[in-house]
Amino acid sequence: MGGAQSLGLPHGKGPHQVGCTDVMVGHNRKGLFFRLFYPCLPQEGAEQPLWIPRHEYCQGLADYINWNRKWCTPLLSVSFGSYRVPVSWNGPFKSCGSRYPLIIFSHGLGGFRTIYSAVCAEMASRGFLVMALEHRDHSACTTYFCKAEAGGSDSLEAGLQEEWIPFRRVQEGRKEFHFRNPQVHQRANECVRGLRLVQDINSGKAVTNILHKGFDLSALKESVDLTKVAVMGHSFGGATAILALSKEVHFKCAVALDPWMFPLENALYPKVTKPVLFINTEKFQTAESVAKMKRLSSRNRQTKIITILGSVHQSQTDFTFLAGNLLNKVFQTRGTLDPYAGLDITNRAALAFLQKHLELEEDFDQWNNLLEGIGDSVIPEAPLCLSSL
Repeated sequence: MGGAQSLGLPHGKGPHQVGCTDVMVGHNRKGLFFRLFYPCLPQEGAEQPLWIPRHEYCQGLADYINWNRKWCTPLLSVSFGSYRVPVSWNGPFKSCGSRYPLIIFSHGLGGFRTIYSAVCAEMASRGFLVMALEHRDHSACTTYFCKAEAGGSDSLEAGLQEEWIPFRRVQEGRKEFHFRNPQVHQRANECVRGLRLVQDINSGKAVTNILHKGFDLSALKESVDLTKVAVMGHSFGGATAILALSKEVHFKCAVALDPWMFPLENALYPKVTKPVLFINTEKFQTAESVAKMKRLSSRNRQTKIITILGSVHQSQTDFTFLAGNLLNKVFQTRGTLDPYAGLDITNRAALAFLQKHLELEEDFDQWNNLLEGIGDSVIPEAPLCLSSL
């Protein structure tokens, strides 16, 4: 593994500079909260957002990994608190002659809206609008919404009170499937609601972002190609993407990064008729999970399964670029494959797949060989030695 490179998130490699903003819509749990990544105009001296948006997320991560919050929160804050995402915060939206395709992105268990910034920024640099959701099903390490009451710290309107939604573990004595399956359905429904919101914004309907006025959502009017929409996610988010694909006709395909297949019910599989790209890591998937993926690939020849050798489950998150040696040893955020090489494989395979199934006029088909598992550090389907998780 090439360990000489300094810690930090990589820049997008596409032709577009990338902007991002945070959007919260609605005053209850049924609203939406997401980070939006988009192509933006060049901006001299642009502010870059913090990767950890607020200290409460360090507290949430400590709770998720079940460590003592009193000493773990400062450790996480020192380890990650100063990192910034190399994009332009509230940068001016870049209009173009043709409309941008859309990706709805779903985070994994214990995640939140910023921890896939490397993947999301790369997609935006290639000309996608990316909505990175922060789910409200108690699967995020923490999240919040703003009620229309007194108080509030970072909200646009006076008189808003924040209510936090903590990570929730499976209660003792309860079967995990019966806890996780309703969660994955809520998550998939949030993906669908995210699409509905973009449809409203694209049509010119006024949508209020209750967090701030730094970015004008009306700039997106008539800028999104709603015939070219995909859903994408990692781990629990990968399962969410597969389920959302079956729920919404406008989702044309799904990209599932090392998905956690366990929460999906058996009755779902015949309903998933559109193509899915499974990009797995070497050390996470079980034989049972791969068998579930093959239930989908056996029904649709356009569904592909590939595995990136030398990668681990966290290789597709930002932690692989930001964790120092100590945290890497504890949480295994990197495998033997250089994390930048792993990110390139993930992004290029996803872009090739999206070009094919969203019918994009780009040059992403130069990476079509990856979809067949052909290339350095990639194989078709799964390795012979699978995880026993």
